[in-house]
This record gives sequence, C-alpha cells and structure tokens, in this order.
Amino acid sequence: MKYFASVENSIGLNRVPYNPCELLGFELLNLAAGGVFDGETGDREVLAVILGGKATFEVNGARFEKVGGRPNVFNGKPHSVYMPCRAHYTIAAEGAVSIALTSAPSDLNVAPYVIGPERVTNGVWGAANFKRYFHQILTLAGQPDLPAQRLIVGETFTPSGNWSTFPPHKHEVDDLPREADHEEDYFFKVNPPDGFGICRYYNADGVEENFTVRDNTILMAPHGYHTVVSAPGYMTYYLWFLAGEHRIQATADDPTLAWVSRTVAMLKELGA
Repeated sequence: MKYFASVENSIGLNRVPYNPCELLGFELLNLAAGGVFDGETGDREVLAVILGGKATFEVNGARFEKVGGRPNVFNGKPHSVYMPCRAHYTIAAEGAVSIALTSAPSDLNVAPYVIGPERVTNGVWGAANFKRYFHQILTLAGQPDLPAQRLIVGETFTPSGNWSTFPPHKHEVDDLPREADHEEDYFFKVNPPDGFGICRYYNADGVEENFTVRDNTILMAPHGYHTVVSAPGYMTYYLWFLAGEHRIQATADDPTLAWVSRTVAMLKELGA
C-alpha cells in the first residue's frame, strides 16, 4: 500500500493517483483567469480551501462573490467554502486561483457557507525546534455554527529546521478521551518552492517510510504515526484534514517519544 504521492499542478482538476483512505478524498483545482469549473458533490461534503487567488462560487443557487484574497498559503489566513452533499456547484476564477477540495462521505443536509479569515483561529503548538504555527479552519472548537458531518480541516506552518507533529502521533482507535479514530491527509507546499522537508510515517503493520516532502505532495494516513521536519532555509506548509465517525479530536503520541511533550511548558518558560 502506498501512503505518499505527488499531485499534478496543471490547470484544471488534479486528482491523487491512488488513495489508501476509505473516507478522505482530495483534489487540487487550478483555474486560469476567467476559467470556470462545474462539479457535483454527490454523497460527499466538500470544503474548498482557497490556497491562492479569488473565485466566485455558486452552490445550489447560493452565490458567494470573489472568495479569497491571499496570494499563496504563506501570506495570510484562508477563505474556504463548505459545500454539502448532493450539491451542484460552479467555481469561476477571478484571476488565477488554486483551490484544495477536501471531502468525506456525508448525508448532512445543510446550506453552503463561507468561512472567512476572521473565523480562522491561529496559534502555536510545541516549543523550541519543534515549534510550529497553525490555522484551525473547520473544527468543533468555537465553531458550532459551522456544521459538518465528518471533515476537520486546518493548516500548519513548520519553520526552517523545525519538526512538526512531534512527538509523532496516531489516531486509529476510538478510545475517548484518550484517542479518536480518524484518517488524516497532509497536502504540502514549500517556501521557497524548490526546497524540501521529510515526512516519516510508520504503523503497526511494520511499514516505515521516510518521504521527501516537495511542493504539491501528499501524505495519506488511514492509520499509523506521522511527523514532519523542514530542511534548514525552507518553511513547509501542510493542509491537514481528517475524517471519522465523529468530529471529536484526540491523538495518541508514540509512547517511546511522548516524554518530549512534557518539556513544552518548561521550554516556553525559558522563551524557547
């Protein structure tokens, strides 16, 4: 089974070449100025995250004008559009635009809506050389008026030389509040774009892979531990999205490395 892939970055709809996940789906939509794309959500809910540029959306008759604004993922918070199941939608580019289409099965009958940057929370996870910065786009925390059935979506920015998602964690068993069962994907961008990082993935089946993170690569983790590091001189970004039978988040750290989490409070006191 393959857990990593490169995603084409052509004009139009770019699909992942294979997918080990049962719930999560991902497509990358690139449109040139004036380009238009028509689609159907079918039996899935879709969160369209604007990676860069602007677009006008029509979803089941609702119209959202000129959604977006940041030039790329490294410059500002995102705009996103939630599109429910059984929806017809049209996306019209207002200049060049790049959009991540994350999806999961759903039968939730709700109206489409926009998540603006003002609704995106941000902060810092970790400390010292495993400090990283996050955006929470569609999560339960503080967002009861943004309904979704399965999708949980956010962004993480890992500075030059730093580790992210460290200690490595998994979420493959429903044992709340200790751990929740969720698939998770990471879609990567790198700044500058000729740079790289490394993503380590391993699971109980004996799989261990260390993958070179490049612009427009993706980790697909139906289960298992995962962690990321940025090469010195480069920042890595990943759009993370999860799906399971519920939207309560809980992760379990690799027990051999879990002690690192206990150093965070001390390191922050020291200003690291």
